[in-house]
Amino acid sequence: MKLHQSKVGNLNQFTSYGEDFVEVNRQRHQGPVLVSGEQVLPWSARSLESLAPADIEAILALNPEVVLIGTGKHLRFGHPQRYAALSAARIGVDFLDNGALCRTFNILSAEGRQVVAAVLYA
Repeated sequence: MKLHQSKVGNLNQFTSYGEDFVEVNRQRHQGPVLVSGEQVLPWSARSLESLAPADIEAILALNPEVVLIGTGKHLRFGHPQRYAALSAARIGVDFLDNGALCRTFNILSAEGRQVVAAVLYA
């Protein structure tokens, strides 16, 4: 699905998404990625069930105040132990399907929030 583009300064914005990709500023990314207002990085995570401490450390390195975890086409929830380090750092965590993640990220980043999108597909 293509999203309505409203570029906010030099911040990253999701411009499209599908079952196996997201587009950030019209550049397609397949596979897990971390997206902040300034960066798009490959992410070592492969699934919600296999989130490891190193996957969460990669998120923490981006200094977010809010983390949106995309769970693919359908909404699923991760086990709290898998993301306990985010909660301990007082970082908000929300699970969304990837379409909702893209829309929510665009809104929060346009508001100037330090948001990180962690995109998975399964």
